[in-house]
Amino acid sequence: MTNSTIYEMVTNQIIEQLEKGVIPWKKSWVSGGAVNWKTQKGYRGINVMLLPPGEYATFKQIAEAGGKVKKGAKSSIVVFWKWLEKEENGKIEKVPLLRYYRVFDINSQVEGLNSKRQAQTFEHDPIEKAEEIIKGYVNSPTVGFSSGGAYYQPSMDHVNMPPMKDFFSAEEFYTTFFHELAHSTGHKSRLDRDGITGTHRFGSEDYSKEELVAEFTASMLAGVCGIEQKTLENAAAYIQSWLRVLKDDKTLLVKAGSQAQKAADYILGVKWEAAE
Repeated sequence: MTNSTIYEMVTNQIIEQLEKGVIPWKKSWVSGGAVNWKTQKGYRGINVMLLPPGEYATFKQIAEAGGKVKKGAKSSIVVFWKWLEKEENGKIEKVPLLRYYRVFDINSQVEGLNSKRQAQTFEHDPIEKAEEIIKGYVNSPTVGFSSGGAYYQPSMDHVNMPPMKDFFSAEEFYTTFFHELAHSTGHKSRLDRDGITGTHRFGSEDYSKEELVAEFTASMLAGVCGIEQKTLENAAAYIQSWLRVLKDDKTLLVKAGSQAQKAADYILGVKWEAAE
């Protein structure tokens, strides 16, 4: 079975999941990075890059719990989406609005509160085919393994991955790794994709399109490894979450799928012209 056939099968399966209505996206790893102190839920999106690892709380949360912010402590910013209802032509439409709030690290900037974090790790065996794909990526970015966020930094051409022991399964580790490597293919020295080389704020339309490309690429590479069935539902849920930002325009899946094929082939060392 050729890679292009696998790509098509995976794409069709994702679309089928989207048409059914999928479960909410769930993070695939235990957060060792930045979490909300009160809920112990890990921060997502750009917040992973904004916040160093730690447990964070707002001034109000700290005060309500009987703590006190240390004198001179400087807060950090956490961004989030708030949905507003807008009436247009007699129809109610939900519009996303980017907001922020300020937080403090309870371990270094707060007095009177104790950490709630509990370490949790998992044992997994590497998946040989997935390892081959990662090691075979020519002209690849640098890679580091630090607990917390999975992300790609275009300015440094660097991928950070939480170690495999932080993931609930090996399949989720590799699919997340493929997602970040997919972003790296957009670097100007590789495919020069606007979603990476352009200046796009978090949550913007172009940023959202790039996330679609990365998740499709990850699913395609997972298909090449034969592990896509264990991560497909979550991938579809993740794609759907970004489609909502893009007003559920499923026509974008066609373009994202095409760019994802180029990204997957680049990582696999296959010339796009030959694939076509």
